[in-house]
Amino acid sequence: MTQVMKGIRVLEVAQFTFVPAAGAILADWGADVIKIEHPVRGDTQRGFVQLGGIKVNPNRSPFIEHPNRGKRSVGVDISTPEGMEVIYELAKTADVFLTNYLPNQRQKMKFDIEHIRAVNPNIIYARGSAYGDKGAERDTGGFDGTAFWNRSGIANALTPKELGGPLSQGIPAFGDSIGGMNIAGGISAALFHRERTGETSEIDVSLLSTAWWASGTSIDMGADSGEIMGNRMPMSGANPGNPLMGNYYTSDGETINMCTLTPGPHIKNFFEHIGQAELADDERFSTPKALMENWEAASDIIVKAFAEKDFAYWRKKLKSYTGQWAPVQSLLDIATDEQALANDMFFEVEASDGGAPIKLVRGPVQFNHAPVQTSRAPTASEHTEIVLMEMGMEWDKIEELKSKGAIA
Repeated sequence: MTQVMKGIRVLEVAQFTFVPAAGAILADWGADVIKIEHPVRGDTQRGFVQLGGIKVNPNRSPFIEHPNRGKRSVGVDISTPEGMEVIYELAKTADVFLTNYLPNQRQKMKFDIEHIRAVNPNIIYARGSAYGDKGAERDTGGFDGTAFWNRSGIANALTPKELGGPLSQGIPAFGDSIGGMNIAGGISAALFHRERTGETSEIDVSLLSTAWWASGTSIDMGADSGEIMGNRMPMSGANPGNPLMGNYYTSDGETINMCTLTPGPHIKNFFEHIGQAELADDERFSTPKALMENWEAASDIIVKAFAEKDFAYWRKKLKSYTGQWAPVQSLLDIATDEQALANDMFFEVEASDGGAPIKLVRGPVQFNHAPVQTSRAPTASEHTEIVLMEMGMEWDKIEELKSKGAIA
């Protein structure tokens, strides 16, 4: 049983990736997620045809499939009174209302918490925002590039000072996807609480709070000591103080990351693996204290050792190493990584254009070792008539709302 949310209905009035990603996770888990889209243009993100210089096929768009798989799309113009009446009728049938519209927009169009709770007092109301639902900037919009990456301090922490300026966020919807998982977790807890106590909840997750949680160890350290870690310029060599931690370049220009936090139990085994077993008896390196005191000398030796063999050699050789390490891969490499695939990190859905199946990344939670079973993202307004008839709306009423432009 992997459909742990089966029987739960989510009404999603949201666009882009951050909050819709939460709906996608809940749909993966079996919830019936009703995505509300504008009856003419749909989710604004449907119009993305290029990002970062890469062209996107709108019929196979990752910007739609990733955060919207498994949902049903209903086209409603929420700026009209008739459209909002449809929203209220849908809200009566829902367990969760999910939105990322700004407070002034929610109030203007009358779907803020008091309006939705007026028609369904038991509904869980979940908000996603850039900077949180309290404070002077609660009405300020933002994306993960602004709130998650830059304002949070992440860009600053990950940029070597020698570069003279912050690194750009190189992964689209990076903070959005993490934040969506946080919202899904909050909704799960709220549903559990309602089941146990009968009490409903309102939930807030921001991109800024998502970044702070992800960076929490560093922020806590900085708040306590006034100092934080930062990235160094790329190089082949040890992290200061521990030669069994650091990136080491291979003979063909690839990189092996050594990440043995506690080197003591692994000193002998490591030196055997790099073909210099005698160094385990060298008084400079034979104990953890000596190794850390002489980390620069050890680093020089390890740099030369790794540079003598290629990436494929080290990947095979280090499989029997007792400590922790990893090959440095690209996002294309990980898409064919045997260990990732063994754990069902990809699943396939049919393509709306009738082409080859679309591969999508599953969420990080797996139930009963089972792969995700879900459907493709809907086309805009694909399920309007079906969903409205399911809730008892007569065909004449549907035709009337269509003629007024309130629904698709």
